[in-house]
Amino acid sequence: MSATVETKRLSPPDIRDRKGGTPLVVLTAYTTPVARLVDPHCDIALVGDSVGMVLHGLPSTLQVTMEMMLLHGQSVARGLSKAMMVIDMPFGAYEEGREQAFRNASRLMSQTGASAVKLEGGEHMAETIHFLTQRGVPVMGHVGLTPQAVNVIGGYRVQGRGNDSGRIRNDAVSVTEAGAFSVVLEKVPDALAKEITKSVDIPTIGIGASADCDGQVLVVDDMLGLFTSFRPKFVKRYAELGLEADRAIAAYAADVRSRSFPAPEHLFGDEAPKK
Repeated sequence: MSATVETKRLSPPDIRDRKGGTPLVVLTAYTTPVARLVDPHCDIALVGDSVGMVLHGLPSTLQVTMEMMLLHGQSVARGLSKAMMVIDMPFGAYEEGREQAFRNASRLMSQTGASAVKLEGGEHMAETIHFLTQRGVPVMGHVGLTPQAVNVIGGYRVQGRGNDSGRIRNDAVSVTEAGAFSVVLEKVPDALAKEITKSVDIPTIGIGASADCDGQVLVVDDMLGLFTSFRPKFVKRYAELGLEADRAIAAYAADVRSRSFPAPEHLFGDEAPKK
């Protein structure tokens, strides 16, 4: 009689302990089927607020709601057995104050099963991060380009160039000292990302940053090539599923219009199948 082997789910301390070790693999996931694909290969499945743009066609992440994050978080949780799930706190769910942040973070974790939340912001969010971590909410930080602040920073621009490097460096140190177990560095210069990675004692996860970060994250739909017209510089396409899907749908449409689908093998006859 064979014993059932349970897969150990990674935890925030496990992720923190990977500092300087084997790079962390992170991809976004928004649905159960994609979570099942991501789970065997990734350390972290991030339920990102990018879901608003990727799946709902919104112009930015600013329109994403708590209800959307809860729905997609619950969906992703059903597809994971190994990877740790981190869920984004949407815009307006934590900026008002630390008590608001705790209420919404605890709701996201309790109703989705996420192991941690991610929130954007550096030095000005340090007090909130400390408040959350002291109350049992593990936090992944996010500095550099913070998409929820796109209207303030004037677009999706690289952050930390020239004299601005000190601000990003200080933000990373602040979230580290506040108790974050890891920090995303988005769209910052390579040299600055390397420097920050060496100077903080938690893992850095790069997106448009540096290969020297302690891990990397991409939007899964971007790296699979599901978008045929959107190609950020920092994304490597590992497939062209958008083009494949277009060809498949065109072939289906042609078959339907020519009445070659459904074919006899796809249809049911009057007689019941023999037992």
